[in-house]
Amino acid sequence: MAEVAIRKGKESDLPVVLELVKELAEYEKALDEVDNTLERMKEDGFGAEPVFGFFVAEQGQQIIGLSLYYYRYSTWKGKRLYLEDLIVTESERGKGIGKLLMDSTIQYARDQNCSGMMWQALDWNEPALKFYETYGARFDSEWVNCHLDFE
Repeated sequence: MAEVAIRKGKESDLPVVLELVKELAEYEKALDEVDNTLERMKEDGFGAEPVFGFFVAEQGQQIIGLSLYYYRYSTWKGKRLYLEDLIVTESERGKGIGKLLMDSTIQYARDQNCSGMMWQALDWNEPALKFYETYGARFDSEWVNCHLDFE
């Protein structure tokens, strides 16, 4: 395997980032639910008040993975890093790229003085759950996800 570099994402990465997000949505059988746009991602990630950041895994000049995060605040725990997506393109899975991205994200959270990290995984995604178990992740069974979508 050629060397994989992890770096902070930049605006010019967003077209590939959006494609990775769609690849994940297809894997999760929810591609029709993706309505984000490149323009929205540019504004939300690189506009006057950015609300997310990301790391990419790059092999040569090709982006093959992504870790997208944002901050949340817990009244019990303080500043937390929320990992929205950890994605490795299907052809590159199982090669340790997810671990490189996760390790970089964890280190970033520590460097930003976060009290911890949070994320979600689908209960049927056994490979993801097993991966997160290797980090000692705690799985909550008593919380219910709630959503309110605006048209």
